[in-house]
Amino acid sequence: MKNYYSNGKLLLTGEYLVLDGAKSLAIPTKFGQDLVVEKIKEPEIIWGSFTHTGECWFEAVFDLKKLRLINCTFNSDKEGSSEVIAETLLEILKEAKKLNPNFLASENGFVVKTNLTFPRNWGLGTSSTLINSIATWAKVDAFKLLWNSFKGSGYDIACAQNNVPVFYQIEKTISSALEMTPKIEKVEFNSDFKDNLFFVHLNQKQDSKEGIAKFRESNINFDKEIKRISEISDAFLSAKSLEIFEDLIIEHEQIISSIIKLKPVKENLFPDYFGQIKSLGAWGGDFVLVTGNKDTPTYFKNKGFETILKYSEMVL
Repeated sequence: MKNYYSNGKLLLTGEYLVLDGAKSLAIPTKFGQDLVVEKIKEPEIIWGSFTHTGECWFEAVFDLKKLRLINCTFNSDKEGSSEVIAETLLEILKEAKKLNPNFLASENGFVVKTNLTFPRNWGLGTSSTLINSIATWAKVDAFKLLWNSFKGSGYDIACAQNNVPVFYQIEKTISSALEMTPKIEKVEFNSDFKDNLFFVHLNQKQDSKEGIAKFRESNINFDKEIKRISEISDAFLSAKSLEIFEDLIIEHEQIISSIIKLKPVKENLFPDYFGQIKSLGAWGGDFVLVTGNKDTPTYFKNKGFETILKYSEMVL
């Protein structure tokens, strides 16, 4: 039996613009997902995905030799279908095998179980942790596996692989805009005001693919904005006071708001809040970064938002 674990992720700066090369600050979370692989005699892959409470939310059986779906079930009446999820998983496995033909080249099959340590609707990287762990199992490059099977910047893979915050940046080759190289720099985020930082869940999971598509529709050159966001990423680490940090949040929110034509989350949902609020990743869902004090949890709970984590509770 082998166990592979990958960290969850949050993107503190550079959302959307990270796709075009902005230096972005990404942090791994204390929450993640493991993948447990056990060999069996039957030439099948028997897959089970489990929630943080131990409930099986997805099951599938694949023919190992032909790598095709035999059957599947999905414990949900709201999102997607078992076939869509199974085909997506199958595509990841096939891409991993393309990168390493020896992967799954066995007479015997496998029982595979994935176990989340966070609720699926939190948006901390159900897919990215899976892809990174499959890549480790298959002995292939996780970034290539991501880009061959999904889209995205890859910052979530960097978080899955590192136990400290990182600056993440995409470098595109001159010969091909499609060929990307991840640039990862480990950093320390040891501000004196960490106790004033919180993460609040907005009670809905945002589809990052949809957010990326909306960003791509603009088709505008954002070199000036990319340069400034990269500078803000540096400034996030060096901010000496909460006030300076909050000013950076305000500027960052204004830049992204002007690009994607959406109101900043504070203006849209919490105009009376006494601190600052920053969207993370795809705007409109998942977690937001909030500055505040001991009264912060009460404010958001009174607004109907129950999931409020201190920085120390979220960040690895």
